[in-house]
Amino acid sequence: MGNKGFGLAIVLVAPQIPQNTGNIARMCAATFTELHLVKPLGFSLEDSSLKRAGLDYWSEVKLFLWEGWDDFVTKNPNKKLFFFETGNYPSYFTASFSPHDVFVFGRETKGLSKRILSLYPQSIFSIPILNGAVRSLNLANCVSIVLYEALRQIYTKNSK
Repeated sequence: MGNKGFGLAIVLVAPQIPQNTGNIARMCAATFTELHLVKPLGFSLEDSSLKRAGLDYWSEVKLFLWEGWDDFVTKNPNKKLFFFETGNYPSYFTASFSPHDVFVFGRETKGLSKRILSLYPQSIFSIPILNGAVRSLNLANCVSIVLYEALRQIYTKNSK
């Protein structure tokens, strides 16, 4: 992978829990993955829990802050977006990831808005939950599952 990564990006739309965002930031630093935070945020970027979860790696994170979804989309045209949501969507197992893909996740309590999802119906995937009594997975876990699957696919394609 070298020292530049594959140009991947994680987008968190209206994240609420600073510890999740801090853990995701650390993972982004470890994989040279951009982190885009779309307002409104449920915490301050100065939050001690956020900083503690990201440890001393914040200087390694390529962080972008957007005023809202429309701001992000307007300034990032022609990006290949993948959305991840609970529900009856195709499994992320069926997705084919490439360098420079962008992975979009919603807020911890409500996911992505119906408006955003309605704009990209063919690009929505889910992470299978086998036990029907479990409604959802932790956001940081979801990001890690998807990001490392993308890295696995890209690395496998590039090592042949």
